[in-house]
This record gives sequence, structure tokens and C-alpha cells, in this order.
Amino acid sequence: MTGTRTSDGTSSRAAVAWAAAGVLGLGLLSPVAADALGAGSGPAAAAHPSSLVVRTDAGQVRGDSRDGYDEWLGIPYAADPSGANRWKPPQPVAKWSGVRNTTAFGNRCAQNSGWDPGYEKTITSEDCLALNVYVPDGAKANTPVVVWIHGGGNTGGAGQDTNPRKFVEQTGAIVVTVNYRLGALGFLNLPQLQAETRNGPGNYGLLDQQAALRWVHTNIARFGGDAKNVTIAGQSAGGGAVCDELASPTAKGLFSHAVIVSGGCNLQSTAAAQTQGAAFVKSVGCDTASDVLACLRAKPAAELLAAQKTSGVSPSVGGAAFPLNPATAVQTGNINRVPVMVGQTNSERGLFTFQNYDYLGTPMTAAQYEQQVRATYGTNADKVLAEYPLSGYKTPGEAWTAVQNGSTSYTRQQLFTSLSKYVPTYAYEFAESDTPHFTSIHRIQQKSQTARDYPFGGAVHVDDLGYIWDYLGQTLPYDDDQLELSHQMITFWDRFAASGDPNGSGTPAWPAYDPKTGALMSLKACDTAPASHDAPAACSKVSTGFAAEHDLAFWAGLPTA
Repeated sequence: MTGTRTSDGTSSRAAVAWAAAGVLGLGLLSPVAADALGAGSGPAAAAHPSSLVVRTDAGQVRGDSRDGYDEWLGIPYAADPSGANRWKPPQPVAKWSGVRNTTAFGNRCAQNSGWDPGYEKTITSEDCLALNVYVPDGAKANTPVVVWIHGGGNTGGAGQDTNPRKFVEQTGAIVVTVNYRLGALGFLNLPQLQAETRNGPGNYGLLDQQAALRWVHTNIARFGGDAKNVTIAGQSAGGGAVCDELASPTAKGLFSHAVIVSGGCNLQSTAAAQTQGAAFVKSVGCDTASDVLACLRAKPAAELLAAQKTSGVSPSVGGAAFPLNPATAVQTGNINRVPVMVGQTNSERGLFTFQNYDYLGTPMTAAQYEQQVRATYGTNADKVLAEYPLSGYKTPGEAWTAVQNGSTSYTRQQLFTSLSKYVPTYAYEFAESDTPHFTSIHRIQQKSQTARDYPFGGAVHVDDLGYIWDYLGQTLPYDDDQLELSHQMITFWDRFAASGDPNGSGTPAWPAYDPKTGALMSLKACDTAPASHDAPAACSKVSTGFAAEHDLAFWAGLPTA
């Protein structure tokens, strides 16, 4: 190539019980109230703000001017959710007088440390419900809006991880990134919380996301945005959240298009969540308290985060906002019917094999491989071991990656198929296997020969994000062909955000997904010879090879029992 410049689960049909759930796998308003919001009663749309001071429904905010765009950072969209507001649906933010400076990010939501830059230490802040608005220079009235929901396994990350500079500058769209409550603070479900309020337990973080969408609906016109043309998009856990919103009655009318990047469609049951919750309460030492909620609300965030390490919790079904598992909603068409773009990388699970084994200095052994297959695929384990024998791979880790890539891709195909029955669905696979890996892996590779030599198997989970916007504050060393792919991908996203259809002149025709053909867009860069004088280019094309590449006939043939 030419010159350079400087969290979903898997399943098999053993787990197809889980597979269907896993991909087939955030609420202050009633469905009626949300419908009323969809009709729109906010301020009249304006062009790009003539001043860096903009009036929102809670007060005036002052932003900052950048090269090519303006930004307003850390705008609160809901009240501080700590203290008495812990484990309550997001509350209205208090209005302020004067002009509030919004030129620095708000707090990240409480979370344990991780390997991403900026997350080396535990974060205990709870007053974190803020969003960031990026407006391109020259934006016209009624500009399309993209609201980005970050990933991180529902336990980590923040809106500020995404710098949408290049997306905003190329497309002219407005981008909003949001924080939402994470981990136990965002998703705890207990009978005591159910008794306190039926709308919220198990999905406070998801309700936060809906509150942010309502903020956008009410205020974005003053920044030049079109409240009637909002695309919600997210990756990994954020992609799962987008699917949750597709299934949420109280999200109806708050978005026009949806993008699911490497995410599934599933919320666990209330019963399962309350089993998790009971284990968490015991871990934090509140199980024998006379008032469990008072005990939990008195605990410092650091203690709650420590308990999460051994007793994690996950989002669950419940309340008026999430009455139905999104897995079921997608299969039955009981969703907010908007166009959807949905896809994955071609080696999603290569990241997790590395993260869980080799990164820790303990590569997977043959015994661990068999143990993992049996634990994951149950009665189908012998069939999986026969289809993916250790003798066919250099290491047990590579075999495990192949297994997980196959079952993940099968569940993803189920999602493509289910969505396509009810809404225009544009499926893709990011297949640029020679890409520099995303920021955290790239940084590790700079210091570790082992990481540089590790066989990830292609583009891994998160690798595609850098082609849309700068992730975690770093521009990666893409070559010129990859930069052309980035430009093409942003073009696809821009058109989809504007109209719900990624097609237009100058890019390959992208058909809506049809299960009969299985055709999807394979996103990749060309390999232009350095001395050829040929122009660098993207080589994306429609492909029908997804099923064969990921051995989907095998996964489809497994019994579900």
C-alpha cells in the first residue's frame, strides 16, 4: 500500500437458545408522552449558531471554536444521579442563570480501571450525565444529527472517547456523544428497587440514553440540528443499546435511523438480573442490612466498583421503557420501524482471545480450549470440536477465535435476517484485515513483540471505529488506501444519516439485505502498489461470501435443544 500518515457475546445453536437471544444477542416518559415528543414542539431550527453562546431549555451554554467546527462539552442533560438519586430514573437537571462554560468534558461515569488510555485508574465520579455537541462550520438549518452511544461492555467508557472531528468536517452533520451510568450503578435490579419504582431497575443506564435523546429532541435546533432527523448509533455495548432502543416504546419518535456496530440484541430477564443483584448485594456487604437500599446508597462508589469485580450485573427487561426482550421484539417486528445499518468486523473475537489469555501472559492451552467449548456449546460441544479440531490450527487460541468468530457471525446473520423482514436493513462486514488495530492494541504493540506477532485473524472488535472518527484521542497510521476507505465509510454513514439509505454516486451500490442472497457490503481498502502512480482507493464491494467465510452452514445445522 502507498504512503502513510502520522464489548457482544457469542453463541452456537447449542447456544442458539442463546444465539437467538444474543443477537436477536436508556425513561421518564410514558409511550404516549414519547409519541407526543415525536411530533416536535421544540424551538424553530436555526443555522449554525451565530455565537458560541446557545440557550438550552436549562440555561445558556458557551462552547469553544475549533478548526472547522465548534464544540460544546459537558452539557448536563440530567441531574446528578448520586446520593438519593442513586438507582432512580434520570431526573431533570436544575436550571441555571447566566452562561455556563461548556468547554471541558464532564466527569466520566464511575468505572473500574482498564487498558484504554485515560482509564488507568478507577473512576468514582457519579455526577456524570452529560453530553457533547459538535457542530461543523457552515452548518445549515435542519442539519442531520448523529447521536453516538459508546461501547465498553456496559461497565466502561465515556462519550469523550470519540472525537468526531473528521466525520463532522467531511459530512457537515452534527454529532452528539453521551455519557450514561455503567455497571451496578447503571443496571442493578433488585426486588426492593422494583417496589420503589417499576420503571428503572435493570436499565438506568439505558434510561439515561433516552433522557439524552429527549435533550437532543428539545434543544438541537438551537445548534442548527434537525430534531426530526436523528440517527442513533453505537458500537459493542453501545450497539446493543441501539437495538434496545429499537424495541423501546418510550423511544418512539426520538430517532429516524439506527446504526448497530458489532452489537447484539438482548436483555436478560428480570429473574436472572435479580439473581445477579442478590450476589452483588452480598459482595458489597448489604445482604443482612435491615434496609438494603439505604445500605447500598450509603456505600462509597469505590466499594460498589470493587464488588463489581466479582459480582457483575447486566441490563435487563423491565418497566414501560423495556417491556419486551429486544431479541423477541426484533424477531416479531415489535420495534420502532426505522432503517437500520448493522454489521461487524471479520474477526470480532480475535480481540477477546488476546485480551483474556495472551495479554495476561497465559496463552490458551488445549485443555482450556476443550473446556471453553464444552462450557459454551453444551450438548453440541462434540460437534464443534469435530468441526474445529486443534489439529487444524497452530494454537488453541487460534482455534477458539475461529469457533467464536463462526458462532458470532451466525447470530449476526440472524439479526440481519430478522431486521430485514420489517425495516430497510443494510448489512456490512469490515474486512480490512491489514488495518492498524484500534488505539489500545496499537499502543500495546508498540511495546510488545508478542503483541505485534499475535495472530488476531483479521480486523478485530473496535478496529473499524477509527475509520469513522478518532477513537481514544489518537489518529492511527493508516496508509493512503485506508484513508480512502475511511472517506468512503464516512460517505456511507453520511448518506444513511441523512436519508436512511447509504447509496449515492461515487460509491458501490449497496443493496438492502435479502436473506435469499445473503449479500452484504464488504468494506476494505485496495492494495495500491507504491511505485505504480495509481491513485489510492477503497476496494469495498458487495459480497455473498459471508456465510462460507464463517462456516455458517455448520452453525445453522446444530440442534437448538
